[in-house]
Amino acid sequence: MDAPKETGGFPRQQARTRRFTLGVPRSFTVAPDGSRVVFLRSSAGDDPANSLWVYDVASGTEREVASPMAVLGGEPEALSPEERARRERSRELAGGIVGYSCDEAVEHAALSLAGRLWWVELVDKDGPRGAGASGTHAGGEDAAQRPTTVLRAPVRLPAPAGVIDPRPDPFGNLVGFCAGPALYAVATAGEGPYFALASEAGNPSEAGSPGEAGNRSEAGEPGRPRAEHVSWGSAEFIAAEEMGRSRGYWWAPDGGSLLAARVDSSPVGVWWTADASSPGAPPEPHRYPAAGTADALVSLWLLEAVPGGGRRRQIGWDAERYPYLVSVQWVPAGPPLLLVEQRDHKACSVLTADPASGATEELARTTDPAWVSWPAGLPTWLEGGKLVWARADSGTWRLEVDGELVTPPGLQVREVASAGRSLVFSASSEPEVVEAWSWSPTTGFRQLTRQGGVSSALGDGPVKVVSSRTMRWHGAKVEVHVDGFEPRTLANLAEAPAVEPSVTFLRVGERQLSVGVCLPKGHAGGKLPVIMAPYGGPGHQRVLASRGGWLEAQWTADQGFAVVVADGRGTPGRGPEWEHEVYLDLAGPVLEDQVAALQAVAEQVPELDLSRVGVQGWSFGGYLAALAVLARPDVFHAGFAGAPVTDWRLYDTYYTERFLGHPARQPEAYERSSLLRLAPGLSRPLMLVHGLYDDNVYAAHTLELSGALFKAQRVHSVLPLPGITHVASQETVAEGLPALGVEFFRQALASPAAI
Repeated sequence: MDAPKETGGFPRQQARTRRFTLGVPRSFTVAPDGSRVVFLRSSAGDDPANSLWVYDVASGTEREVASPMAVLGGEPEALSPEERARRERSRELAGGIVGYSCDEAVEHAALSLAGRLWWVELVDKDGPRGAGASGTHAGGEDAAQRPTTVLRAPVRLPAPAGVIDPRPDPFGNLVGFCAGPALYAVATAGEGPYFALASEAGNPSEAGSPGEAGNRSEAGEPGRPRAEHVSWGSAEFIAAEEMGRSRGYWWAPDGGSLLAARVDSSPVGVWWTADASSPGAPPEPHRYPAAGTADALVSLWLLEAVPGGGRRRQIGWDAERYPYLVSVQWVPAGPPLLLVEQRDHKACSVLTADPASGATEELARTTDPAWVSWPAGLPTWLEGGKLVWARADSGTWRLEVDGELVTPPGLQVREVASAGRSLVFSASSEPEVVEAWSWSPTTGFRQLTRQGGVSSALGDGPVKVVSSRTMRWHGAKVEVHVDGFEPRTLANLAEAPAVEPSVTFLRVGERQLSVGVCLPKGHAGGKLPVIMAPYGGPGHQRVLASRGGWLEAQWTADQGFAVVVADGRGTPGRGPEWEHEVYLDLAGPVLEDQVAALQAVAEQVPELDLSRVGVQGWSFGGYLAALAVLARPDVFHAGFAGAPVTDWRLYDTYYTERFLGHPARQPEAYERSSLLRLAPGLSRPLMLVHGLYDDNVYAAHTLELSGALFKAQRVHSVLPLPGITHVASQETVAEGLPALGVEFFRQALASPAAI
């Protein structure tokens, strides 16, 4: 890990290194024979351009097989609107090669760069081949750290402009990809041009038997929706933003066909973003399904992968009851596996599909009076056609294989990373610590890591990639584990932060809330103004034993504050009942827990001055920061709210209706969770910060609250960020926001607040 570079202090370093993610190995693929590991990494801790790398297990060496500089020859990387949107949905902070996909043998990879399609050899066929798990795990420490020269240049394949999400078939004969609204394929051997697999405009072979169909409108209206409203093979907004489904097509194991999602967005309302600093530039339209409004119509189709367009067949299920296509999987272990969900989120169904007929059969169903949920990576197949699903049992998320529970109560399963001969997953027995585990019918249940931080593992077989983040070292330590050999570490080129966090972890209050506290380094005692820095909402946990999550908190503390981070009800890691505590109320429980945490911490940490308490956050954390000063000015004396949701009717269907229900049926839930009703009561300093190009939490949220505050004649501050999205990753903005927040609190908390 490189030494820190002094170029403007910690905020500048954090912005320049994209929160210290640059230079870190990521996005791993383990070859089935255990001979190599493919991954992404940039060349330095301040280099945003990722390259594609191969680690040879037998020799212990790394080899760069594709880099943006070599492929583009220094040409700037131009991004299509679709690629920009895809990176925004995935919260991608880097550039260059940010994604790739391999054939089944992991001998080739497909990737897009500057909207073009590239095919990369991963095996040096002129040099020694890796022996995999059965060979040696050789190479000295220097060899593992020393990249070798690229031996073969990536090949550019024919494709239209704007390629996104390329994926080869299992045998590497064809590469599928999306461009605009259409789904295409091209041969990797250079035999002929690319061809459309599915395109709403002019795709042939629309006819078939009663079980087969073409590009008919699925909006329940006669005729066809306009072609520009229909896309094939891409994930719709809520799938990518909220469901965790970033893709829209899946190859068959035999490579002769694929499943593709058809998305008709014509029912979805159009919202707009604009760059206020460029009044001559036209606004950009977005199909945004706000709570209570129409979603996109999504269906799934089997497509033959043949030039000229093959026959197609719709995969049928009760889409009226289950309109959400949450996940799709098609692997050799079993038939296509679908997860579909009701719009009210009270039931989901695991289905198998018969490609020959298009019919589906239900394998499992889950219901819940609040909402259904499950650990990430599920459902999936285990070798031999055994279904892996999860069950909420005794307050614990537990894995079940063909209906039999295989993980113990008290161990919260977080995510399944690999499934095949065995299951590899992450789980926790206490919220702050996540370890990697495995289970198989032959070896049973086994703990893979004991790092006491946040660890994960990937790999079906004797070779696994293990990534661990702890409080003992900065960043991720990524190791290749081979049964019977010492682990080998992949080179981590990230910069060392200029801040060394010192965190006190506590469990406080009646609910044993998880809390972390940072005080200024070398603080000799005496009272300190307090800044609470929560996220506090569903889906995201902040109090983890991972050093990187505490860098900004420690830097803020070093400016003369006590920083307190608390995870309350609704956050992950404590089981389904804990998460469901916020059902129909996203304001009351989360705010109560922040107050309880603050007061309980003050009893154990005497440095906290409860007469000077600020609160800051972004997204849901921004909502919570504004809520705190509006609803509890007796406790919170200043708020710094970034990109806050202020009116849940303006947020998307899938997220909002999961927790608050449909606004037409549960209007009281939206009212009690809204900030607008609280505007007349503002009596503390409040700064609202919002990117005007935000297409997740639109700037309308901040503008509506500001308007309500103005109407009530309440003084407040608004900082608009022209051209900035929800991620707010532009370096000057990412550098300036922490310093701005500190200066805001320094002034607002200069003296004890008047009661």
